[in-house]
Amino acid sequence: MTSIQHITLEVPDLAAAERFYSSAFDLGSLTALRQSDAPTSGFRGFHISLTVAQPSTVETLIDSAVAAGATTLKPVAKSLWGVGGVVQAPDGAIWKVATSAKRDTGPATRAFESLVLLLGAEDIVASKKFYVDHGLTVDKSFGKTYVQFATPKDTVGFGLYRRSALAKDAGVPEEGSGSHRIVIGGDAGAFTDPDGFPWE
Repeated sequence: MTSIQHITLEVPDLAAAERFYSSAFDLGSLTALRQSDAPTSGFRGFHISLTVAQPSTVETLIDSAVAAGATTLKPVAKSLWGVGGVVQAPDGAIWKVATSAKRDTGPATRAFESLVLLLGAEDIVASKKFYVDHGLTVDKSFGKTYVQFATPKDTVGFGLYRRSALAKDAGVPEEGSGSHRIVIGGDAGAFTDPDGFPWE
């Protein structure tokens, strides 16, 4: 099964980003940082989701990210599907922390159950076909709206959202240009997808 072993965030200040992420989240080997001055503005077309076990863990991780310097895009709130919040790191990457649980079943922790990369696609059907042609397997698909790919446990989860819907979910305007400031590290090979996201 094709998988994503890690994602690399390209940041303007490597030392500052290392301080932020060590304080905000315990991400382990699923993410890496790389210095980059590539021009970028507005929405970069992706966000990263941390799925956790319970609401208190959502609050703990969002609070630690804000204390480390993140900006709140969507405060922690309950919804029909659970509890979640969205923040933007100082380097510009957008992070969502969420749970489907409605109540706590134990003490809050800093642990997450899965890390999922969601890419915004202008044409879901074309991007889905592109990734299937590159060896990925579709797990769930909802027409021209959303695609979730099957990935092995303990690797980065991966999905495609319509770009406008992903920006709305993140709480930011859809407009953006320049570098995505992210590189995907997987075993599908080196290529750039239809929306300009590079794999290595």
